Amino acid sequence: AHLARELGIPEARARRDASRYLREIAAAHSPFVIDLAAQLIHMLYTRGYGESLHYDRERLARIQALAQRHSIVFLPSHKSNLDHLVLQYMLHENGLPPNHTAGGINMNFFPIGQLVRRSGVFFIRRTFKDNPVYKFVLRHYIDYLIEKRFSLEWYLEGGRSRSGKLLPPRFGMLAYVVDAYRRGKSDDVVLIPVSIAYDQITDVFDYAAEQRGGPKEKESFSWFVGIVRRLSRSYGDIHITFGEPLSLAKALGPPDPEATPAADEESLALQKLAFEMCVRINAATPITATSLVTVALLGAGEQACTVREVQQRLTNLLMDVERRGLPTAGSLDLDTDAGIERALDALVANDVVTRFAEGSECVYLIGPDQQLAAAYYRNTVIHFFVNPAIAELALLHAAEEDIGDPVAAFWSAAMQLRDLLKFEFFFAEKEVFRGELRRELVARDPDWENTVRRGPEAIQALVKSFRPFSAHRVLRPFLEAYRIVADVLERQDPDEPIDEQRLLSACTGLGKQYHLQRRIRGSASISQVLFKTALRLADNRGLLYSSEPDLVDWRRAFAEEIRAALRHTDTVDLFAASRRAGLID
Repeated sequence: AHLARELGIPEARARRDASRYLREIAAAHSPFVIDLAAQLIHMLYTRGYGESLHYDRERLARIQALAQRHSIVFLPSHKSNLDHLVLQYMLHENGLPPNHTAGGINMNFFPIGQLVRRSGVFFIRRTFKDNPVYKFVLRHYIDYLIEKRFSLEWYLEGGRSRSGKLLPPRFGMLAYVVDAYRRGKSDDVVLIPVSIAYDQITDVFDYAAEQRGGPKEKESFSWFVGIVRRLSRSYGDIHITFGEPLSLAKALGPPDPEATPAADEESLALQKLAFEMCVRINAATPITATSLVTVALLGAGEQACTVREVQQRLTNLLMDVERRGLPTAGSLDLDTDAGIERALDALVANDVVTRFAEGSECVYLIGPDQQLAAAYYRNTVIHFFVNPAIAELALLHAAEEDIGDPVAAFWSAAMQLRDLLKFEFFFAEKEVFRGELRRELVARDPDWENTVRRGPEAIQALVKSFRPFSAHRVLRPFLEAYRIVADVLERQDPDEPIDEQRLLSACTGLGKQYHLQRRIRGSASISQVLFKTALRLADNRGLLYSSEPDLVDWRRAFAEEIRAALRHTDTVDLFAASRRAGLID
């Protein structure tokens, strides 16, 4: 009634609209449908994956104990259309109720919508900013779920990742939950980061097509049938990992029941909370054999490798994973030729890798049309190797001629790279990031600062000691995509308005030209996803829409910054080739 008065509409109309929106949103649990859905989910995922889901049952029991005292929210990564289904089945096989799961209204099609609504999914419109009654109903529905301690679930990323990396968080649903907590609907809400990792996924070539500029297939019953059919192949196993829970009571302080409703997505505290959850999801993501093999093989560019050559490229990666205690999906089994061959053959079976066996040796290749698909698997674990890659490039900058203070030059270059890649990766706050880089360098040379002060030769020797080399494998595709965007912007008339679609098409065309000219190393750099992020960075730097007279110079400096990083990446690539040739240790 109060809202109706605020909006200047009849109270009966406001009530009628609110009732209609609640029916549109709300889940309706049916024990019969929940059991039926569990059986259907099991039949579905076992068509393409192993019988058992891999997860820590003791960790799940501890989470359930938390749920007896507080509201809990599962925040899983979003890689596949199976994500919610396998998480629901995991709960079901442990005798736990399904989560109340926020789903996009696009999934509410017959008969899937009716089935999943009765097993815990509630549907939300994609946009409703200009509909205060809808927002009012959704806020009260979330209040109710939090107050009654129903477990919640949604994807912090908003949608499935097309590149393999965790997407930037969306703040809407988290804002509603934080708002409910602050107003005392629960004495605490515990956020549970969840990584759902697959050895391979059915969607990878759809994602590659979208990165090339193709349209996203609209969800429908025929679309769902297509997913089921694709599961006739073998895609390996599914791994569910829980990260460190985060308590809102500890993060935000005690609730304030007198607070006014304010689901503010612009709140810095809310954004830091979302960022922290993304960091925890990444930290929980296990390295799979598929992801590590693609890291190694994509580092070879478009060169075919024997199993022994792949093993050579994997050796230092495996040592680094063990040294740093990085999470893995069980035993990777990549320290023998037989284990590597099994991983490669699994990728061959799903057309991600090509095998050629008509010569004297069997060789494996990720061809130009396969690189975006293979890059997807590499990108699922790329965050573990970004800091070492930045350290390599920053050190090489400090080794340039006419550098007065090499240590200061190192830190300046490292922070510049952090800023250049801030829309791609979840970096720690500046001082924490500096500490992370120090630890990386101390692990290689406890006296690294004095080594850097000794000048270019000592610095290059320090970089050559890195095992593994990372920049050419990890950062090259991003830097190459950014270079393409920067080159297009540099040639753009500063007085010409930016048409994003036309500019993206120009980037795709220039990327294909550069690939043919071998000015970029791989077709994985020709990606609409990467181009859009580069444009976001350019916009953040005022390089898209500006009447400043220095715009031409700014765009040129942006392009040169990226070219310099790529020159250093080429140097790391040469060091890696020298090590394989036995020229350096």
